[in-house]
Amino acid sequence: MRYRDKALGTGALLLCLAGATQAADTTDLPPVQVNATRLAIPPFELPASLSVVAVAAGDSGKPGVNLSEALIGVPGVLARDRQNYAQDEQISLRGFGSRATFGVRGVRLYADGIPATMPDGQGQVSHFSLDAADRVEVLRGPFSALYGNASGGVVQIWSAEGTDPPVTRIGLFGGSNGTARVGASTRGRQGGFDYNLALSHFQTAGYRDHSRARRESGNARLGFDLGRGGHLTLVFNTVALPQARDPLGLTRAQVAADPRQATVAAYQFDTRKSVHQAQGGGVYELAPDADTQWRVMAYYGERGVQQMLSVPVAAQRNPLNSGGVVDLDTSYGGMDARWTRRAELAGRPLEAVLGVSYDDQRQHRRGYENFVGNVLGVAGRLRRDEDDRVRNVDPYAQLYWRFAERGSLLAGMRHSEVRFRAQDHYVVPGNPDDSGSVSYGATTPVLGLQYRPADRLRLYASYGEGFETPTFAELGYRADGGAGLAFDLRPARSRQGELGAKWRAGEDWSAEAAWFRADTRHELVVASNSGGRSSYRNIGRSRRQGAELSLRGELGGGWRLAFGATHVQATFREAFPTGTPPVRVRSGTRIPGVPENYGSLRIERGGALGWRMGVEWQGVGAVTVDDRGSERAPGYVLAGADVGYGLTLGAARLHLSARVDNLFDRRAIGSVIVNESNGRYYEPAPGRTAMLGAQLEF
Repeated sequence: MRYRDKALGTGALLLCLAGATQAADTTDLPPVQVNATRLAIPPFELPASLSVVAVAAGDSGKPGVNLSEALIGVPGVLARDRQNYAQDEQISLRGFGSRATFGVRGVRLYADGIPATMPDGQGQVSHFSLDAADRVEVLRGPFSALYGNASGGVVQIWSAEGTDPPVTRIGLFGGSNGTARVGASTRGRQGGFDYNLALSHFQTAGYRDHSRARRESGNARLGFDLGRGGHLTLVFNTVALPQARDPLGLTRAQVAADPRQATVAAYQFDTRKSVHQAQGGGVYELAPDADTQWRVMAYYGERGVQQMLSVPVAAQRNPLNSGGVVDLDTSYGGMDARWTRRAELAGRPLEAVLGVSYDDQRQHRRGYENFVGNVLGVAGRLRRDEDDRVRNVDPYAQLYWRFAERGSLLAGMRHSEVRFRAQDHYVVPGNPDDSGSVSYGATTPVLGLQYRPADRLRLYASYGEGFETPTFAELGYRADGGAGLAFDLRPARSRQGELGAKWRAGEDWSAEAAWFRADTRHELVVASNSGGRSSYRNIGRSRRQGAELSLRGELGGGWRLAFGATHVQATFREAFPTGTPPVRVRSGTRIPGVPENYGSLRIERGGALGWRMGVEWQGVGAVTVDDRGSERAPGYVLAGADVGYGLTLGAARLHLSARVDNLFDRRAIGSVIVNESNGRYYEPAPGRTAMLGAQLEF
């Protein structure tokens, strides 16, 4: 089995590389302005790994539901659609964030510059709107540290500005497993005002039993030219996920018997989750002269979550257990203010940024028993009632200096102070007052140097330090089983280094390669996981090192290619105990959830009118499922194909599409639930599925 898994992972990379053998024309590539580093530097000039992906929802026959749809061909990032909308997508970057059992941790997320990651490091992408999107930016490596806590990497989605003339698009998709989506968007411009509005409805019966879900979302971006160098952007979005069923994970034997089944516990407790979120924010930018800019961003949001878990009734007899129903009401907000100045130093161009960010999260957490008498799957007695708060204040500075004709320097520093506080209102015999607080602080410097040996070639080296605090979910239980939060946990500290090369052959071809290494101390791992209680501890050292390659370009004859491949060796560097009774994890054991090899490739041809067609491959190597490395989910290579046709209908355009995923109907484990206490680690991916779509644009 071990040889087969490695062969699959290696085969995925070779399969993708096979398509990247054509030559390209050599014309100059126009610069692309991005926001990943807060400086006006094109991606080609950055001493960092940054991918910028244009988003055109529906063009490849995909319905525009999950962020993973937009990340084909991006190296370093592994985005897994879990086919479980009660738990959100799994997103990891170079091995950071791979052990999140729900939502996203270890990776910073932003939507139009507004954080989608809370101050404690926990994030989610369910409100990301692909209908409204212009691009996705993925920043990897040392410079991610400039975003503060839990920034093993950064993923940002940006809404498009309004257009002149206005454009309205209505799309309808339907396919396998009772999946349907309706989306509508409109964008336009009138004088100094521009707008981009999008609404969508998505529903699915789910590939697996007990996985039905429905999601409604809306996104609005409004831009106002205020004159005299001033501009205001307002962003509002909402998402509603009413009662998404959770089929839970499966054991290896259950996957072999029937990958579409749900566990018995999922039916017994009717495991499910409901989410309602609304947020808004504004960005004011002022450029009083050509060399100075002020920028202030502020945002506020509210999020409610109710989740029914499958915690056994017997486990809830422990007076310290929080029950099997989670009820969270969260309000969050913050601001970021920065000043940018362009000048000269020693006669060479210089750009500097000074800024400060503040984020605040207030959370009322309640827990209830998941039974009343003999009836399971209903909210019973109160078992937890507390007010949690976490906030951070982070000043930062950045500097870009082109100190020579062929050399430039990018440097930065951020100081983060993150404070957690819990006020316990559930104090009963056997469950004492768990109130308390803890503060974490860190200063994270970054430095990058770039050398230009030729007009179309860039070489760079960079170094940075980062840190990651425990989230409130990880602070929830002490490893010794006692009362109170685990305020003895320490933040993980990492040191990252990267060597890279970027090559451009004009507009039609580009290639990038990077070699990276990240050493972490005080990594957070599971101490024990049973009876609905997951507790954590710090260990000594871990390492993530490897290489990645990206190729994009024109293959001739109208065919285009996007390819990304990553090799990661992610291991624990010191032995540590885990579980009850304790089992010793040996030094050199792989970090769970991280494949050694993964990659994706898309080859397509065609445009907005006439025929359009494409084919994709996604390959992922085997992953271990727990810290002990006791089991492995096998790797896979999956193929997809799509075809579309665009035609004019008077002043409108109609685009029809058909898509097949998992073309050869392979069985695959789409994602794993790392360290799942019942051995139900596996979440099977769907077999062959089909999707038909129609989009009208006018």
